[in-house]
Amino acid sequence: MKSIIHIDLDSFFVSCERLLDNRLNGRPVLIGGTSDRGVVASCSYEARAFGIHSAMPMKMARQLCPEAVVIRGNSGTYSKFSDMVTDIVKEDSPLFEKSSIDEFYIDATGMDRFFGCYKWGQELRQRIIRETGLPISFALSTSKTVAKVGTGEAKPNNHREIPQGTEKPFLAPLSIKRIPMVGDQTYRLLRSMGVEKVKTVQEMPIELLERVMGKNGTSLWKKAQGIDNTPVEPWHERKSISIERTFENDTSDMVKLESIIRAMAENLAYQLRNGSRLTACVSVRIRYSDFQTHSRQLRIPYTASDHVLIDTAIALFRQLFDRRVLLRLVGVRFSHLVGGGEQMSLFDESGPLLQLYNAMDRMRNRFGQDAVKRAVAMGSKGIGHSGNPFDGQPVVIPAHRRA
Repeated sequence: MKSIIHIDLDSFFVSCERLLDNRLNGRPVLIGGTSDRGVVASCSYEARAFGIHSAMPMKMARQLCPEAVVIRGNSGTYSKFSDMVTDIVKEDSPLFEKSSIDEFYIDATGMDRFFGCYKWGQELRQRIIRETGLPISFALSTSKTVAKVGTGEAKPNNHREIPQGTEKPFLAPLSIKRIPMVGDQTYRLLRSMGVEKVKTVQEMPIELLERVMGKNGTSLWKKAQGIDNTPVEPWHERKSISIERTFENDTSDMVKLESIIRAMAENLAYQLRNGSRLTACVSVRIRYSDFQTHSRQLRIPYTASDHVLIDTAIALFRQLFDRRVLLRLVGVRFSHLVGGGEQMSLFDESGPLLQLYNAMDRMRNRFGQDAVKRAVAMGSKGIGHSGNPFDGQPVVIPAHRRA
């Protein structure tokens, strides 16, 4: 039987800010976009007492808690703290997976012969707290799903064990929303069926869920029983994704070149969202007909939003391309990648844009990557990669697809 530990850094962004400024301790704190169109990326437990939660519009959060301290956030700072924790986990763990900037899974199977997995997890937690100052919660169980739910129940700044044989009764009284795969849309569907608690799903025939939800219904039923055989994937930090295009005929056509840059950035942004990643660094590379090669990069707040990444790539290209000499190659690269779940920006994203991009991505997933394009990128065919770029090497356009 597996022994899986799930680790979650509590209110991670807020905790980082409090380490840098102890005047924030005990106060309601909001991290995110500071404009009315921004959203809450993270909030303190003091702010949650007012009904505030992540992804809530910042305007609404301010209305609920006018005395809250609002901080724009610093992606570089959070990356450094995340890297500190990653280094500790990497040093102590036999096998781990970094699922986001503040979450980890550890496969501790077999360690009970030497230490006791739960005791070992407590010691790891204490080391992280001691060396970073960050509050952290974890849970130990037999699967990733139950361990993750257990961590949520252990918070804030605590730990919990759900031993073999107790998974099902542990999950039964909880809201069905606590199962990781249940988002807002699935939750509304289940509530329309009269499902509120996990126990109801546990008692339902699996065939009923299969008829209503297809294979997702099967997965949901199994997870409600505490059954999840998903392995902990060995963590290898993905540094970047990129696209380059070499032209058959060198060009200095600004309209064409900017159209290609836009299409590349849009394509990579879609791949980020498909891989549940965010980027904090955009790079543009150009090669002139005389083979002189230049590149420029810019650090930005973590995002996977088209409009931010396209604008950044275009701005970098305009700074680079100043000789008006023919170009033979252009490329766009996103680096400093972290897990980002469904949220497209940690600090500043409006609800309507998020809904728009989700709708566009659903169309692309169903009808192909070129199903939806911006008008300015319509002249750039054959840019992209249909698979998951996080499964292999950085994306480079194959020779037979280069214009």
